[in-house]
Amino acid sequence: MAYVLTLVRHGQSEANARGVMCGRSDAPLTEVGRRQAAALAAGLPRPTRLITSPLVRARQTAAAFTADDPVEIDPRWTEMDYGALDGQPMTALDGDAWRAWQADPEHVPAGGESLAAVRDRVAGACAELAEEAAHGEVVVVSHVSPIKAAISWALGVGIEIAWRMFLVDAAVCRVDTSGAVPVLLAVNDEGPLHAGTILPA
Repeated sequence: MAYVLTLVRHGQSEANARGVMCGRSDAPLTEVGRRQAAALAAGLPRPTRLITSPLVRARQTAAAFTADDPVEIDPRWTEMDYGALDGQPMTALDGDAWRAWQADPEHVPAGGESLAAVRDRVAGACAELAEEAAHGEVVVVSHVSPIKAAISWALGVGIEIAWRMFLVDAAVCRVDTSGAVPVLLAVNDEGPLHAGTILPA
């Protein structure tokens, strides 16, 4: 059996449903999000280690995986801090503001956190999990920006690639950590959503 590091984006949250930027604000899952979490738990192998961001939308998703086994909370997997932009629509930023953000990984939006800072904390978490993920089913439930940072770690490239990726709600990404370097196996795999539980259209 091949083991991997499985990165799971939480199910749809109330903020996702409204289409606003959601960083450290703690919006819970919608009913759709709860169904997604249950489907993921049914469609993915049972984890030997389960880690989650401390935010409620991630913890609610992780809780669907187990009723008995412990769920570890690691703040390094929390979403990027958007500062004053948290809860705002994408239109809160004009073109110049978006270009400034995209041009510089060290840019701090509205007093929040830079993409470079997210990459640093997530890379450390990934490095710590790599050996264990080569021998067991390690599942991390997190958010868009940390998962993009984990992908950049796996590929050995800068966090600038975050702007060239899109992750759907309840996205599953897989990284093989058994070799000399990490290997990205899957991004936005929606198969687990349908493998165990059929979701309504």
